[in-house]
Amino acid sequence: MQAKGFELLGVSPDNAKKHQGFINKYAFPFHLLADTEHQVMDAFGVWGPKKFMGREFDGVHRTTFVIDEQGTIEKVFTKVDTKNHATQILEAL
Repeated sequence: MQAKGFELLGVSPDNAKKHQGFINKYAFPFHLLADTEHQVMDAFGVWGPKKFMGREFDGVHRTTFVIDEQGTIEKVFTKVDTKNHATQILEAL
């Protein structure tokens, strides 16, 4: 999907079957990449130790990258507010 000249892509460690279920359930309009081996997430530094309810485990650090046509990272959002994230991105652009 494109939005105002931008290609939108989501990446997660879930497999393609889980992605399709998510897309169908939420009418999700973006492309999703199944990165089950964490290669893309490792390359972008967003896979690693997390803490939740006193437990530490490896997982995805929810992050958004705005990347231009030449592959240059223009903006990185590390504090993703899921309810207002679309507004955060649009304001930054």
